[in-house]
Amino acid sequence: MSAKNASPRAATREAGSGRRAELLAIAGELFASRGFLATTVREIADAAGILSGSLYHHFDSKESMVDEILRDFLDHQRAINDEVLRAHPDARTAIAELIRQSFRAMHRYPHAVAIFQNESKYLAQFDRFEYLSRAAAEFERTWTRVLRDGQRAGAFRGDLNVKLAYRFIRDTVWTSVHWYNPRGRLTANVVAEQYVAIFCDGISEPDRA
Repeated sequence: MSAKNASPRAATREAGSGRRAELLAIAGELFASRGFLATTVREIADAAGILSGSLYHHFDSKESMVDEILRDFLDHQRAINDEVLRAHPDARTAIAELIRQSFRAMHRYPHAVAIFQNESKYLAQFDRFEYLSRAAAEFERTWTRVLRDGQRAGAFRGDLNVKLAYRFIRDTVWTSVHWYNPRGRLTANVVAEQYVAIFCDGISEPDRA
């Protein structure tokens, strides 16, 4: 159905959905830059140019807002990781693609990634957000599985401590959200390829002898 022929009820739903997305984008930016605890519902409403009461027509609390922001990002990342594992049985290729997809997610969900990095430990204390710990554990299993598969196949060093390797990659990749600029000269793809080269090939010049 075209927008011209849409019913008033459908048009209202579409407008409401767009407004929700706009409010979530504003809240996400504030949570990422100021911190979840420091950001108030009034500040979100002020940034959106509405009264606090109007915000409650869309969300019952700021917890509901951060919940939706995080679930959207985590559901996307979970689906992407599963797709990578299905499409790339070779461990070295899979690790490289996981790194690339991490940076693409960072470009698409910069505020959600920052919130996940900064606020997970605090939020996971509450029953509503217990899925954050599960998601972190699931991501760790995905990456360590690929690293172990690579060891068995001879693609990665046999003396590699898989858990330490995973934490090294995780912390180096995801904490780059604090300096990565989605509008900057270095695109997500450019940064990702540099990280892939460093992690898979090292920083030393290959032996030319």
